[in-house]
Amino acid sequence: MGVSAESPIGGTIVTPARPRRRGRTGTTLTWLAVTPFAAWAVTRLAGLERGSIPTQLMTATPYAAAGSLVPLLIAALGRRRAAAAVALLTTAALGFSVLPRWFGTAEATAGRPLRVLSVNLLFGKADTRTIMELVRAYDADVLNTQELTPGAVEELDLAGLKELMPHRVLQAEWNASGSGLFSRHPLRPLPDALPPLPGHNMPVAALALPGAAPVEFYDVHPVPPLGAKLADWHAVFDALPAASADTVRILAGDFNASLDHAPMRRLLARGYKDAADQVGAGLIPTWPANRRMPPVITIDHVVVDERVGVRAVSVHDVPGTDHRAVFAELSVPYGPA
Repeated sequence: MGVSAESPIGGTIVTPARPRRRGRTGTTLTWLAVTPFAAWAVTRLAGLERGSIPTQLMTATPYAAAGSLVPLLIAALGRRRAAAAVALLTTAALGFSVLPRWFGTAEATAGRPLRVLSVNLLFGKADTRTIMELVRAYDADVLNTQELTPGAVEELDLAGLKELMPHRVLQAEWNASGSGLFSRHPLRPLPDALPPLPGHNMPVAALALPGAAPVEFYDVHPVPPLGAKLADWHAVFDALPAASADTVRILAGDFNASLDHAPMRRLLARGYKDAADQVGAGLIPTWPANRRMPPVITIDHVVVDERVGVRAVSVHDVPGTDHRAVFAELSVPYGPA
């Protein structure tokens, strides 16, 4: 409101008041709310995460997508058009990155059924009884394990896994490096499938699935992208092979990565798809489980060749481990008659 005074020649002189600082402050606060989400969207879309902390933060992209609605609402209610436009583009970009995992895109695919159960055993501490219940309930053909210890192998065999899955390629260790594949069907080790890599053991085997095309199975477990280990984490994703026209490849395990990480997206672009993403289960978190806080991020995956059909994916709590088990019902192309 301006200042008014009587004119000596009659009438009223009105002096406009100075623009209120409140408007400028509101605009500044609105941009402060919008900018972090806009930067997140650009980083996610362009794969610009650099360093350990930004890489770890990228797993929270689904929450950033939901949170981006707040600055959009603030900008819209404040009628700040430029900020609202940027906020709208930000929400759309993050939404299109995340929402397909909820809806799924899988189509019915004929093929030989293959049921895979993958779980990180947390230094072999995962509850053996629960794992065996899942193996039997879902009639799993392959049990894919990370952080497998010699003690865990013994306990699983005593619980009946030896009879159910007599074929195995194991690289068990008394630490987090152990990994192993158990199968109802013959497995042949492929020790040269991957170059020597830092970090955890990652056995690879040829799976002789009756009636199906040749299958190569990779037990994936890169180190987490923490501090100096970030380079080792990248090295694993760079070393994983592209899909092959001659052999069906399945990669399963604790990837220590979500679908929002650039290395993971580059891997998928080499001829793969995430099984959970295909059936609308891609936003179900898998870590950390069995703690006071619920699981918040999705880093355990079953990744399959584009030719492999995905019929169903489910995620299960297993006492004793901080990872949830992932079960995938797949269909592998038929082999020669």
